[in-house]
Amino acid sequence: MEEDEWEPEKKAPKAKRPPKVNKEIKKKAEPKPKRAAAPRPRKTVSKKVSGVSSPTHRVPELISGNTEMVGNVSGLNEMVGVQVKEERKSVGIENNFCEGLLDKPIKQEILSPKRATAKISAPKKAAQKRQTPKKLAPQKRATVQGQVKEERKSMGIEDMPSTSSVHMEAQLKKEEPPDDFTFGEPPMKKLKTSMDSLGKPVKLSIASDELEMNWNFVEVLSEKTNVDPWVCCNLIKLFKEENTIPFIARYRKELINNLDADALREVHQGLEDLRAVAKKAHNMVEKLKKEGKLNSSLQTAILNSKSTDEVEHVCAPFKTGSKGTKAQRARQLGLETAAKGLIETPGQLNLYAYIKGDVEGLATLQDVETGVQHILADMMAKDKDTLEHIRNLCKQNFVTIHSTMAKATGKEKDKIVKDVDKFHLYHNFTCNVNRIQHHQILAINRGENLKILTVKVNIPDRLKDAFCRWCVNERWRPQQYAKPELMKILHNSVDDSYKRLIYPLLCREYRSKLTSDAEKESIMMFGRNLRQLLLANPVRGRTIMGVDPGYKHGCKLAIISPTNQILHTDVVYLHTGNTRGMHEAEKIKWLLHNYSCHTVAIGNGTACRETERYFADLIQRKFFAPLDVVYCITSEAGASIYSVSPEASKEMPELDPNLRSAVSIARRVQDPLAELVKIEPKHIGVGMYQHDVSQVLLKATLDSVVEECVSFVGVDINICSETLLRHISGLNSARAKNVIEWREKNGAFVNREQLKSVKGLGPKSFQQCAGFIRINQDYVRGLCRDSGKSSLPDSNSTNSKSGKKTAKSAVNTGSNPLDQTCIHPESYNIAMRFLSLVGGNANDIGTQKIQNQVNQLIQREGVEKVAANLKTTVPTLQLIIDGLCQPEGFDIRTAFDKPDFKTNIVCFDDLHVGTILTGKVENATLFGAFVDIGVGKAGLIPIRYITEAKLSKEKRRRSLGLGPGERVEVKVINIDNKQCKITLDLLRVL
Repeated sequence: MEEDEWEPEKKAPKAKRPPKVNKEIKKKAEPKPKRAAAPRPRKTVSKKVSGVSSPTHRVPELISGNTEMVGNVSGLNEMVGVQVKEERKSVGIENNFCEGLLDKPIKQEILSPKRATAKISAPKKAAQKRQTPKKLAPQKRATVQGQVKEERKSMGIEDMPSTSSVHMEAQLKKEEPPDDFTFGEPPMKKLKTSMDSLGKPVKLSIASDELEMNWNFVEVLSEKTNVDPWVCCNLIKLFKEENTIPFIARYRKELINNLDADALREVHQGLEDLRAVAKKAHNMVEKLKKEGKLNSSLQTAILNSKSTDEVEHVCAPFKTGSKGTKAQRARQLGLETAAKGLIETPGQLNLYAYIKGDVEGLATLQDVETGVQHILADMMAKDKDTLEHIRNLCKQNFVTIHSTMAKATGKEKDKIVKDVDKFHLYHNFTCNVNRIQHHQILAINRGENLKILTVKVNIPDRLKDAFCRWCVNERWRPQQYAKPELMKILHNSVDDSYKRLIYPLLCREYRSKLTSDAEKESIMMFGRNLRQLLLANPVRGRTIMGVDPGYKHGCKLAIISPTNQILHTDVVYLHTGNTRGMHEAEKIKWLLHNYSCHTVAIGNGTACRETERYFADLIQRKFFAPLDVVYCITSEAGASIYSVSPEASKEMPELDPNLRSAVSIARRVQDPLAELVKIEPKHIGVGMYQHDVSQVLLKATLDSVVEECVSFVGVDINICSETLLRHISGLNSARAKNVIEWREKNGAFVNREQLKSVKGLGPKSFQQCAGFIRINQDYVRGLCRDSGKSSLPDSNSTNSKSGKKTAKSAVNTGSNPLDQTCIHPESYNIAMRFLSLVGGNANDIGTQKIQNQVNQLIQREGVEKVAANLKTTVPTLQLIIDGLCQPEGFDIRTAFDKPDFKTNIVCFDDLHVGTILTGKVENATLFGAFVDIGVGKAGLIPIRYITEAKLSKEKRRRSLGLGPGERVEVKVINIDNKQCKITLDLLRVL
């Protein structure tokens, strides 16, 4: 028998609201007289809703099940409906909230208890205030009951539920409608509640715009990310409201249980993945519906899927193809009834009845048995319980991934022979899927894509045997006695389902999950490295010479002032001969003395080691005396790309691209964040396998990290560049450009409120960016002194156009000392009340006086008590305390490491096992950290040597990893002179 085609659920009519009770009737109301017990209804067939039988559903239930009686029952419904209306009118009620329900089948829908109670109890409470309905006269009641009995006898029905108004009212009084359903309203999910961080219950419901599935977004997201359900619920709401990760991480800590930005990105990506699954599932439902292939069981299986792979697996047999699957062809031959009969009624199944000699696929008994086998195998492979059982068995067994050398011939062999040695570790590699490292998965995948490796997933045979026994004896066991020949078909079906359908599905799931996890971890590692690089401590107050090394085309020089201005550019040829090298040394010495520069930044590109040796030799001979010159090696990754970009051309139009790279190298030391944001994150070169991972996810993550770093550091809006400003939370290229144009047209910003007058910067954008923008008070006071005014003029007078109304309202143009802190404008009132509580004022912000006053109050009363008095949360109060106590111009990057300045160089030949050195982390990967120890070749600290005990408390992170720029003390444990590889052991982080 073919399954019923799925049809979209028709929208139920809205229930009519009960009319207001007439005041006169209410006044005349008398106490309820004792009612005689209503006759007990006979036993009826009723449909249970949430475990409660409702008499109001029985007539339509019977109608839907007996299509031949529709005409007679319709007449009965009409008669009873008239009777009910007459009785309602007798008490002065013209409309009934149940009106129309007896005229047509009723659609049963489930509501949450809260909403159902609100819908049902309203007419119930109103009815209590009305006068009690009068009883029908005995003769009239007998007449109605007699007519009902005659109608039932005419239809041949001896037992039918009574629908008279008297019985209905008695039944409603005795058995009130359950609170979990109502009539004529759309269904609503039951909401699971939990407790938030403040001990208040929060509703764990999906957003209204989420596509509905047979699972809850909050619960699945919580399970997927190991984050508390109430936090996931809050994050879904925050992301829906277009809040950025930096804003949530800093100003909504109480809602997210103090999660860091990395964890927020993980939850956000998990939510996007679930939304993608839901979208794909609903698209497949619509597609199959249009093609006429959808039925109820298929729709349920699709909406049960929690990954795109599961959706693909369920829908694979229904994809358009030339032949279709084996199960599809068997169903088209009409063998699905036989397949179901083998499980449900094997004693009555006769396979010989399906033999048709002139039909291909039904010609012999063997053909029929094969078709039944294919249908059963397909049913097993799509059954939710069966798949859950095999997955649980896999978790309890030793499932491995195995890679071997691929057999290549001809042209392919010539192409890959040079890359074979790169994958020698994986020529015969086996590892448990639960223990394999992420970088190993990425390496195996790359080798497979290059056709160097062959990869497969090994599942033990004992797992298959246990699974087959469970299927035959429990899940798919025939409900009646089955003959041996039918049991043989069942055994063959289980075996065929496992080998042909379930095992390939498990392999795809394992490979997909391992690859997905490895890609995400690689991207997260890239993001951590990028953050460490962007938050490197800036070297302020120094004039710096940037050197872009080179051989034939010389070394490009650029001298940068402490305020980022280009003072001089030049080219010197240091590696073309001794005579010219000494002449160039005199030139460099003159430049350093002329500009009082004693810091040199050398790019780590071509000729870096020779250039470093050149400067180290001059420093050792005190050639630059009396200047005490030091140098550092800095990454020049992406500098050449930036030097030819339109942005560099706009910023330095008169300079040659080669000289622009030297300027970029110098500025990277002076202010790494301001310079590196000009370069595409993936070109900075602090990750591994970045070309093997999802480029969309990589770009989104790295852009988010840049936004996080720029926002947390903050920008002085009156001096920052457009490039830096566009990475602030809540801003983009267009808004940043409008801010710069406003600044050029109206002068400097005096307070944060003036941001509201910038074109395109609405309330939401202002909320997201205001806390990360700084207004330097000394700069503002200087402008006021120069202009001879206490404050600058109103910006709206210059921003408005003649003949048009301004879209922005007038803003306060007076300065506010809180604008130089990390305190958000939404908390200014709390901050001012806190200042009054400690006995300070806004002019004391950042001074030692306010720090002492705050410390005394906190020690005396405690943070929790003060927060309760101010009616705010502890995280918000802590942020206010930090903002008030931090000195003016505070920079969070001071807690990070500065560049490692050196005066001498160590050669590779000077190394030996046991040597203890200091170095700087260049790059962190999934298998270890590369450290520059000054010998021209970075050494590797394997991941097994980076333990929690060796990291200080402030350096410990979830990944227990080291980031670029961190200074470490290491010991040489192995030197491979042939391959120039150095293995190091981490001693401590400096």
